[in-house]
Amino acid sequence: MSLLAVLLVAGCATGVPEAIRQAPPGAVSVTDVQRGAPRFIGQSVRWGGTILAVRNREKATEIELLARALTAEGKPNAASAGEGRFLAEIAGFLDPAEYPEGRLLTITGRLVRTETRPVGDYRYTYPVVATQSRYLWPAQPQRLDVPYYAYPYPWHDPWYFPTYRPWHYPW
Repeated sequence: MSLLAVLLVAGCATGVPEAIRQAPPGAVSVTDVQRGAPRFIGQSVRWGGTILAVRNREKATEIELLARALTAEGKPNAASAGEGRFLAEIAGFLDPAEYPEGRLLTITGRLVRTETRPVGDYRYTYPVVATQSRYLWPAQPQRLDVPYYAYPYPWHDPWYFPTYRPWHYPW
């Protein structure tokens, strides 16, 4: 019986790294850092969001993200409002094809500095995180917003709805 319990627990493992699941104490937001950057340098953070761009530099890959609120398991909530932009620096090369725009990513690391760069004509302050751990969340399948009554016949009887009968329209 205990073997069955172990197998069930192992089968329920999420595959999400432990470093991503545990938020560091004294969580700091991207907007907090943008307002008072010097006092947060060196602090551990767990941030996540939507990938905006991936740039490969000489010794590291830089991922620009739009920060989003994280769920309890550390996954960015794609439906939440953006909380600002930040840069994740990851040592080595990452293929931009594997980190496409629009995917969700969670990182942990240390805040190393801020950089000011243009976003359009606006000078924007980016917090920069030296990434220690990362997790690229699986892509969500496209959801079709087709009403249930639009499915073809064996799933729906079109004569059930009176609006489909032309003689029910008031002329």
